[in-house]
Amino acid sequence: MKILIINGPNLNMLGKRDPEKYGSFSLDDLQNNILSEYPEHEFEFYQSNIEGEIVSKIQNSQDNFDGLIINAGGYTHTSIAIKDALEIIEIPKIEVHLSHLSNREDFRQVMLTTKSVNGYISGFKENGYLAAIYLLQKLQ
Repeated sequence: MKILIINGPNLNMLGKRDPEKYGSFSLDDLQNNILSEYPEHEFEFYQSNIEGEIVSKIQNSQDNFDGLIINAGGYTHTSIAIKDALEIIEIPKIEVHLSHLSNREDFRQVMLTTKSVNGYISGFKENGYLAAIYLLQKLQ
């Protein structure tokens, strides 16, 4: 499988953000963990703090990947553009959140992008990505 993993705003700051909510690992640590756990798959990792760049990456994923994992970060709660881009593509898509969103602030209970994916995983920190890869395999 060829899987695109998109990380949105502030996820480049992993390891510096609240470790209780997000873990103490860096984005590089996360990527290396994925590569070591799933060496049989091909991954492309992408991170951007810019909404339009994320939209373009999603739009271009249809013909190049077998599945998509996205952690849209704060855009989960605000971005109709990312939601619409996810809705358009027809490959399996799973949304991942490091923190347990249902235990978070009220504004984080609105999850716009989540409505346009096959399912979402929340609260398992870096292990959520590993679970998403497992699930993408099952959706093939």
